[in-house]
Amino acid sequence: MGERIVMKFGGTSMAGIERIRHVADIVARQAVNGDEVLVVVSAMAGETDRLVQFCKEAAATHDPREYDVVVASGEQVTAGLLAMTLQNAGLEARSFMGWQLVKASGVHGNARVEKIESDLLSDALGNGTICVIPGFQGATEDGRLATLGRGGSDTSAVAIAAGVKADRCDIYTDVDGVYTTDPRLTPKARKLDAITFEEMLELAGAGAKVLQVRSVGLAMREKMPLRVVSAFEDVPGTSIVAELGENMERTAIAGIAADRGEVLLSARDIGIATATGALADAGIAADMLSQSDDGLKLTVPRASMVQAIALLEKAGAGGIDTNEDVAKISIVGVGLRSDPHLTAKFYAVLADRDIAVHLASSGEIRAAALIDDNHVDVAVRALHTAFGLDS
Repeated sequence: MGERIVMKFGGTSMAGIERIRHVADIVARQAVNGDEVLVVVSAMAGETDRLVQFCKEAAATHDPREYDVVVASGEQVTAGLLAMTLQNAGLEARSFMGWQLVKASGVHGNARVEKIESDLLSDALGNGTICVIPGFQGATEDGRLATLGRGGSDTSAVAIAAGVKADRCDIYTDVDGVYTTDPRLTPKARKLDAITFEEMLELAGAGAKVLQVRSVGLAMREKMPLRVVSAFEDVPGTSIVAELGENMERTAIAGIAADRGEVLLSARDIGIATATGALADAGIAADMLSQSDDGLKLTVPRASMVQAIALLEKAGAGGIDTNEDVAKISIVGVGLRSDPHLTAKFYAVLADRDIAVHLASSGEIRAAALIDDNHVDVAVRALHTAFGLDS
């Protein structure tokens, strides 16, 4: 008896008919092993951005419900094309639509998965059918199509895997696993055989782009084993698990992440509670914060900067200054939980290279610093070496 496996393919993997044929070959190899296979697909690379631009051109202040209808169409196209390709190869396959399977709630454009209608899928799998499902989308209680936010196909895949009680969920992407840091920042970056859910969640939140944060959190809650594997090379990937087994690689620090997607705001005449409350009401999360006699400093996502400034001014803040030339650098690892010297070492390495820290924060398994973005490459390489992560 084979396993029940969800395979998720990203936009680069689906970018054109030749690549879709390649995906069909990967899926076919899994199916002929006797496994029950469900495939979750993203839109072709660049397609969602193209559709978003259409929405902006149609109406600057468009109805978010209609926006969802437009931007969800990219995944519908790739789902149908992959099902056709599999059928043409002599395999039993069919596509489904997100609204048939995924019940969602919350804000249009960033909805949450509430429930998976698994009976349809189980019936098809029982008949030997490969199920092809568009990611990124579902339907609200009132029957309107809703999307799950950028990168939402990862969340779709994990939710569907949990809903059908799959044995695992494989995320096929254009990288061949999870690395100790972005290989573009240092050639000494090393691929991990395995990493814990906790560490992957922190790395994703700190700027690592391999997996969407929400998908990792959902997999962690559902105890759904994940694998990140290459859609282009037949090489071992990285397993994301609840705990590292006896034979799995163990390091005090799992990895280092750099995030240039935040800006630093400095404001007077407003407290942390008022500021974070005003931002939270608009769905904007402040990350790193510091309050002193000189005022309040906080970081927000770069895409939300203009809205955040307006909200803070409305809440009473004055003299708001912005600094966009910053980046957040973080170390992540379960070793931080038991050894405070690791956090001290993190800041010492930065100080030894005269890298100023604007803001700092630490959690149970993560330490972070906001630095000037022109120091990121030096900082990552120095930290990677100092914590013994070089290949």
